[in-house]
Amino acid sequence: QVQLAESGGGLVQAGGSLRVSCATSTRPSTSTTMGWFRQAPGKQREFVAAINWSGGLQDYSDSVRGRFTISRDNAKNTMYLQMNSLKLEDKGVYYCAAGDKGLSRWRGAYAYWGQGTQVTVSA
Repeated sequence: QVQLAESGGGLVQAGGSLRVSCATSTRPSTSTTMGWFRQAPGKQREFVAAINWSGGLQDYSDSVRGRFTISRDNAKNTMYLQMNSLKLEDKGVYYCAAGDKGLSRWRGAYAYWGQGTQVTVSA
């Protein structure tokens, strides 16, 4: 059983930057893909970004590509999401997830989820 714990959320002004982290309880295997999803109030949880074990493959939603960067440090059992040029619509609870189905935008491909960290963007 893999446990995930997000941290680093907070309040930031539009245009600002924030980095959220996801720590895993065990060292991910080489088949583990990790991802970030977010959920705004009243909306469904949506895909943000995903990264494979080596970090060589990444995928981003169109809404964040060019502004967000996903990365991972397997030696530290930690994944990151660097968020730049934040917009009001980036507000939400950010969840990290882990799975072994390969790089995917589908929530069902991820078996393990964290509790989420709140990101609030103010005008």
